[in-house]
Amino acid sequence: MEGARRNDLSTPVEQLHSNEQLKQRSRFLRGTLEQSLVDPVTGSIAHDDSLLTKFFGVYQQDDRDLREERRQSRLEPHYQFMVRVRLPGGVCTARQWLALDAQARATANGQLRLTTRQTFQFHGVLKHNLPRHIQGIVAAGLDTIAACGDDNRNVICTSNPLFSRAHAEATATAGRLSARLMPRTGAYRELLLQQPATQPPPPNEEPLYGSTYLPRKFKIAIAVPPSNDVDIYAHDLGFVAIVENGDIVGYNVLVGGGMGMTHKVPTTFPRLSTLAGFCSAADIEQVAEHTMCIQRDYGDRLDRAHARFKYTIEDRGIEWFREALARRLGKPLEPAREFEFSSNGDRYGWQQGEDGRWHCTLFIRNGRIADTPEASLMTGLREIAMQVPCTFALTTNQNVTIAGVSDADRRRVDELLHANGLAGALAPAVLEHHAMACVALPTCGLAMAESERYLPSLLQKLAGVVNEVGLRDVPITIRMSGCPNGCSRPFLAEIAFVGKGPGKYNLYVGGSPRGERLNWLYRENIDEQQILDSLRRLLQAYANGRNDAESFGDFLARTGLTRSEAHAAA
Repeated sequence: MEGARRNDLSTPVEQLHSNEQLKQRSRFLRGTLEQSLVDPVTGSIAHDDSLLTKFFGVYQQDDRDLREERRQSRLEPHYQFMVRVRLPGGVCTARQWLALDAQARATANGQLRLTTRQTFQFHGVLKHNLPRHIQGIVAAGLDTIAACGDDNRNVICTSNPLFSRAHAEATATAGRLSARLMPRTGAYRELLLQQPATQPPPPNEEPLYGSTYLPRKFKIAIAVPPSNDVDIYAHDLGFVAIVENGDIVGYNVLVGGGMGMTHKVPTTFPRLSTLAGFCSAADIEQVAEHTMCIQRDYGDRLDRAHARFKYTIEDRGIEWFREALARRLGKPLEPAREFEFSSNGDRYGWQQGEDGRWHCTLFIRNGRIADTPEASLMTGLREIAMQVPCTFALTTNQNVTIAGVSDADRRRVDELLHANGLAGALAPAVLEHHAMACVALPTCGLAMAESERYLPSLLQKLAGVVNEVGLRDVPITIRMSGCPNGCSRPFLAEIAFVGKGPGKYNLYVGGSPRGERLNWLYRENIDEQQILDSLRRLLQAYANGRNDAESFGDFLARTGLTRSEAHAAA
């Protein structure tokens, strides 16, 4: 039996979490957003409306660097909005790249931010510009629907559809899944695109989601081995492509992964997804829909800290899920097929694809596309989009691939990169190869510590330690998150820094460079000098005792060195 839910249908509405009550009374996400957007008294929107706009890819934020100054001046916080694009598979045309670049300069802070979910974020959008900003995105053939909120988020996959037939099919599948699982409410069109409804909405605008949508966000990823660039084990639902003779014949299905946790709350934890079986390529859309709907029906709607699919799977077990899916699908999943991953990082520089065209992957430090005194990154990519026939393929490691470049145009790409000071993006420093950070301060309201603004300087100091112990050319996966929600997927890294407070981090070590093992807490609430001292000793032990080609994380897992120390400290 599937069993009773913690949010059984008989549960009175008033006992559900307040977010559930809000969704139910919101008239399919309309709330009072129409009034909030035109309120001239404040740069913010009403609190309830700020929860609803997440379903449209919009987060209300404020500049935390200015909070105290504005408070002393008796001004409200400097409210602004982050806007995230729905971009299945992370692919956009050169024309779309130029449109988003122009929109960033017209109605945002003049920069683009690549995310770990293979899409774009805009920061610094003011309320009076919000509808115009989103309308500009839609005019480019894109949208922001379900880029946030309690719904199926942007579907990610191993990057670059032009690399091979299998990559092309994976990207096309990501697009189909995103379209199939997208919310249908007319609120987005009416309120943000400002296109009034021509007739009354149907009684149930959301035949798939219903009036309360999902208990929490739902994330889907597709991996094409041997690359695990998407960190397939970190998502609610993962599909591992099984490729035979260059074509995808089906997918292994993994369920119940997720990164977020809360410090000092042991009932919350990161979890690797569990292998459930194999489905044919023809069945993947039904498997995805039924899996999401199982979470819709059985996810916890009383406690949002327990509402992710990973807790549903952890509590009920993989056999329960297999049986529940088989009933809805009309047949069981087949036994899983063999697969193997070699890395969860990106390969920088030029690679030639299956059809002979070239693909150039650039390192983008923490995904931030902006011009600086050192390099004209935003200008350079704009010039490439204007002058070179190509496709832009975003990666889930916050980088970008200039894809589908002909032999004749490859030289022009190199010229534009060098002219804009971007030659280093083809071969970043070793410690930056597999490093990434979330945005954190000053705009993220959840951040407990710095992340994007701090990681580069910490890596420079850590590089000195690495050189000192003789590991100059050894790649290590390093990730930083300003809070334990884990947007940078830190709990899979070989070294991870998770914000605990201003200037203080929990240090995690021991993840796999293939993204298939969680790391563990090694030191808690430590500052920069303690971080460097702790890692110096571990890196020296690694330099002295590693096996041939053994990674840092694998060394720690084999020796148990840090696990025993962490246990003793506890």
